[in-house]
Amino acid sequence: MNVFGEVLYQTILAYCAILLYARILGKQQVAQLTPYDYINGITFGSIAGALAADTDPTKTVAHLTALTLFALITFGAAYLSLKSRPARKLLEGEPTIVVHNGKILEQNMAKMRYNMDDLLMQLRAKNVFNLSDVEYAVSEPNGALSILLKTQKQPVTAETLGIPTQYQGISSELIMDGDIIQQNLIQNNLDLVWLQNQLRQQGILDPREVAYAALDTSGKLYVDKKQDDLMDPTDLTDKDR
Repeated sequence: MNVFGEVLYQTILAYCAILLYARILGKQQVAQLTPYDYINGITFGSIAGALAADTDPTKTVAHLTALTLFALITFGAAYLSLKSRPARKLLEGEPTIVVHNGKILEQNMAKMRYNMDDLLMQLRAKNVFNLSDVEYAVSEPNGALSILLKTQKQPVTAETLGIPTQYQGISSELIMDGDIIQQNLIQNNLDLVWLQNQLRQQGILDPREVAYAALDTSGKLYVDKKQDDLMDPTDLTDKDR
């Protein structure tokens, strides 16, 4: 096998191995990362990169073995953190309060090497532009900032106003990229005839014309066609037409 063929084979092998192990390890590997997850991901990718790029066929098994062992160690650490809170605190860290009763805790921020610019940036990302509006702010192990606004600054909800509300669940997808999702039709006690009638009412004769269709909990069907009938769509670019 020539060099190109060897690299192609090992790259495909590395890709399949990472895909398999990532599915086994679960969604934690692709969610917001803690420092442990970040380092773990870099090491995982480094071993996979060596497996893909090393053209020495005698080392392929060694790289794949290392990747498998690292996946097993990661799985074991994840299981240990699931069963043991001290292990979870050691591997993933703990949340740190940076604003307490409206007061900034500079000592806690210094321990994390977390500065005021970082704090203000994350507050703005949460649509908080005035630090005096914050009662508590907690820096989570994954780097996210959780915020509790002062009571007078919290948004008004239907509950606080005593207004009754209706149940709002998750919409059920019925068509995705032109393909009808039969299982979701059955779960909603609907059939293909009902769906076709609903589409005809919107001038659609073939479900393959639909990019996305979903039924909300009130029984309203949302439909988006692949070919949108927009006469003058909004363009945010500066290019000349």
